[in-house]
Amino acid sequence: MAGKIVLVTGGARSGKSTFAEEYAAKNGLRVAYIATAQIYDDEMRERVNLHQSRRPANWKTFEAPYRADEAMRQAVREADIVLFDCLTLYTSNLLLAPDAPQNREERRQVVLGSMDKLLASAKEGDGDVIFVTNEVGLGIVPDNALAREYRDIAGLVNQKVAANADEVYLVVCGLAVELKK
Repeated sequence: MAGKIVLVTGGARSGKSTFAEEYAAKNGLRVAYIATAQIYDDEMRERVNLHQSRRPANWKTFEAPYRADEAMRQAVREADIVLFDCLTLYTSNLLLAPDAPQNREERRQVVLGSMDKLLASAKEGDGDVIFVTNEVGLGIVPDNALAREYRDIAGLVNQKVAANADEVYLVVCGLAVELKK
């Protein structure tokens, strides 16, 4: 019996990762954490350190800035619950990858195709998979083409994962609102 897919979304510093971590801790004995962040500066290092400090030592971490479907395939075999943090960072990694297509439409297809692979890998296991993502489309329209492209693709990624999810939560001010169950 396949596990469920859970999507946790919200704005920056809304508490979505904390909610997802608590959900994972309550629902899994063997937890795998798939981290997508790449550290390019001190500020990002601080964010990563914060996330690492909150995770129990017995959680197995997979670093997957690219080819996250491969990490997911391994994680679902080894854990009762997998926490993927986060889809929007993974999306930006794919958009800005050195080998990303130059054509905007081709980049969109690469990202969405990667999400299809990631979801297929998530469904291979018997345990639950929690995806964390940012809701980036609630603000003003960005002033540059790359930011608009990112916002649009992130919205499509979130829709795709939400359509495949058994549960969806929106976290605002540290409070989780159930959108789909």
